[in-house]
Amino acid sequence: MAQPCTIYKANVQLSDIDRNIYETLQTTIAKHPSETEERMLVRLLAYAVCHEKDLTFTKGVAAGAEPDLWAIGPDGRIQTWIEVGLPDAERLVKASRHAGQVILFAFGSSRNIWEKQQLAKLAGMDNIKIFGINQQLISALITTLQRSISWSLTITEGSLYLTVNGETFESEMAQLTV
Repeated sequence: MAQPCTIYKANVQLSDIDRNIYETLQTTIAKHPSETEERMLVRLLAYAVCHEKDLTFTKGVAAGAEPDLWAIGPDGRIQTWIEVGLPDAERLVKASRHAGQVILFAFGSSRNIWEKQQLAKLAGMDNIKIFGINQQLISALITTLQRSISWSLTITEGSLYLTVNGETFESEMAQLTV
């Protein structure tokens, strides 16, 4: 019998000063049994950092052909395709042909190796953005993880200030050169 997903409720007070967005985001996020807590948290972080009107979580790990998040326009076309982790460059290139913009939140212990092997393959792709997520931030967030997540996230000048349970974590949103 398959294990069920673990359901998390998230409330994020978002202040994105760079984009002039001030919102309270409330969402439910399901962690697939094969998914790590780190990956689930990066998906939630991507949801908040890239917040736009029609951005939704997909089936993610359960549906290999879909990204982790996407925004689909009224005409049915994919406006924004968001991945987390370290996918093959070919997957991102293919997505870039079908979406207005592709965003990757790259993280993991082998990120440096991935960058050396995959970044050059993405050169010249104008609609792909890659953000390197600080592993220390993710590790710190894991220690605060509860089934009910409450974050206050401020984004300014490319830096994240994430407050959880009265503790503030700071991290740069490093955009990797493609």
